[in-house]
Amino acid sequence: MATVSVRYIVDDVDAAIAFYTQSLGFSLAMHPAPSFAMLTRGDLSLLVNATTGPGGASQPMPDGRKPAPGGWNRIQIEVGNIEAEVARLRKSGARFRNDIVAGIGGKQVLVEDPAGNPIELFEPPGS
Repeated sequence: MATVSVRYIVDDVDAAIAFYTQSLGFSLAMHPAPSFAMLTRGDLSLLVNATTGPGGASQPMPDGRKPAPGGWNRIQIEVGNIEAEVARLRKSGARFRNDIVAGIGGKQVLVEDPAGNPIELFEPPGS
């Protein structure tokens, strides 16, 4: 798979770096400015941008809307044991939008980064 980049708008880049590296196994690839960092996990590059800064990610749209964290689009991280992963993250203080949901396609739960952006933890059937 080719590298995929996803951009999240966050309130605090340093808090996002700490959460993704310490809680979800990402590595810091670069942090060239206080308002931007790139994190990696496998073939995923996660670009985190503050709501202010010189780059295009934080600039208002022509209609006046401003980029803000916390929507419903999300990255999905596959886990082998979702119950153990949720317990570990809850113990570290992570916030969840819901409890584990089980369906025919597997189990999932939404954990939030410090800015409120969702990350779906997904356990496929038979894991």
